[in-house]
Amino acid sequence: MKGCRGLTYFFVVVLVALLATACAKKPVVDSSSAGESTSGITAPGSGTTGYGGFGEQSISEQDRAAAGQTEGFQGMGSAVPGLERIFFEFDRYTLSDEARAILSRNADFLKANPDMKIIVEGHCDERGSDEYNLALGERRARAVQNYLSTLGVSATRLRAISYGEEIPLDRSGTEAAWSRNRRVEFKEDR
Repeated sequence: MKGCRGLTYFFVVVLVALLATACAKKPVVDSSSAGESTSGITAPGSGTTGYGGFGEQSISEQDRAAAGQTEGFQGMGSAVPGLERIFFEFDRYTLSDEARAILSRNADFLKANPDMKIIVEGHCDERGSDEYNLALGERRARAVQNYLSTLGVSATRLRAISYGEEIPLDRSGTEAAWSRNRRVEFKEDR
């Protein structure tokens, strides 16, 4: 009888341990608690990126350096050389003034190529849950899609999709890497 009680106790402990680990969530990194100041944030493409002096390369240099990490992946289509990426602040999907200027140039390119259909891909950094990042990537892609429509690009030519955190440009896990991963890219829809 004692052996049966010990065995039951063992299985209860194992069951509780399994349930506890099955319900574990991905940890969310709060950059404000990391002791880093966000006052040093500059807009992507305006010279430097990162927080408080991290990542002192320009975005184009960083993109070229990170390109080898995702080179073989084509996603839903192929990249369009005439369209520039849009970058976002942490946990935001609103368009900055710089993003609007880039989208204006992208709209001019799309209006000059009226037969081209585009996939607007929303991307996030690795912080947050998969579900949250997929939703945030979707909001980023939709914000870009809607703004391009207001600039005269037909909405029927634009398809929004979110990859969340699944296709990072930079996997190094630094603030500068995360800022490069928060983006919208444009691929040709064939």
